[in-house]
Amino acid sequence: MFVIKENILETLAYFDLFDYPLSRAEIFLFLKNKYDFNVFEEALKSLLNCEIIYRFDKFYTLKNEHNLVIRRNGGNKKAAELIKTAEKVGNFLIRFPFVRGIAISGSLSKNFADDHSDIDLFIITAENKLWIARTLMHCFKKLTFLANKEHLFCMNYYIDEHNLEIAEKNIYTAIEIATLIPLQGDLIFEKFYAKNAWTRDYLPNKTMRIASAKPVKYVYLKRLLEALFNNAAGCRLDDMLMKITSGRWQKKTQQKKLNSHGIIMGMDTGKHFAKPDPENFQNKLLGRYQCRVDKVLQTYENTVAHLR
Repeated sequence: MFVIKENILETLAYFDLFDYPLSRAEIFLFLKNKYDFNVFEEALKSLLNCEIIYRFDKFYTLKNEHNLVIRRNGGNKKAAELIKTAEKVGNFLIRFPFVRGIAISGSLSKNFADDHSDIDLFIITAENKLWIARTLMHCFKKLTFLANKEHLFCMNYYIDEHNLEIAEKNIYTAIEIATLIPLQGDLIFEKFYAKNAWTRDYLPNKTMRIASAKPVKYVYLKRLLEALFNNAAGCRLDDMLMKITSGRWQKKTQQKKLNSHGIIMGMDTGKHFAKPDPENFQNKLLGRYQCRVDKVLQTYENTVAHLR
């Protein structure tokens, strides 16, 4: 019983970093081990009785703050509206050359949004054409600034078909992968999830949402542009665009420029990926998570010892 209680506290601790309380079903889905549901419910009740965790309405949290539930309910409503917009964005962006899959990521994929939320997108491209696809998409994004719509097109994570497996394997990346909402590219996301089956080591109860993705439709212009660049010259262009973009981002990092969230701008680049630098957010978050877990487990152990 002690281990499952630890798992529950670890799960709540992760989402506590984002002030996001969880329902009973959500806690169960994000546990790092498989348990009988009746055993799980008994452990959850025990933690409530000890006042290690708190329940407001149908949500559980480590903090005795009902406002967190009010915040979540409001965020869920706004997310439902923004996801509809994201679907339209996905329908448009899939028309770009060499784009094979699009999914919602970030806080929106966790069903939360506020007045300042972006639509973060995870993009899968054709093999060896990532940088052509990314450059064309980001040229379009520059136009969105004219209409103050740039927050709807945050295309910040790209991989291509050559290497669908995510290199960093930890609780953060496992949750990010498991909560993706695929919009376009049913076949490529089926392959993506197969390549990232390691996430089951962290989230054995969580199933992936492949069914939400639509099949890719090849419009005439997309086919034409892909035919134009699908050759040796296109490969050289892709390499050149990678070098140019990588160099520009290195300068931004050296100059310590901040993004809209106050984080130093940094991008980890390679032939088959373009993604936020793990050093800037991911690793710091994992450090904060471990500290939060240590503190929560220590509080639990002290409470149990006191009750004895």
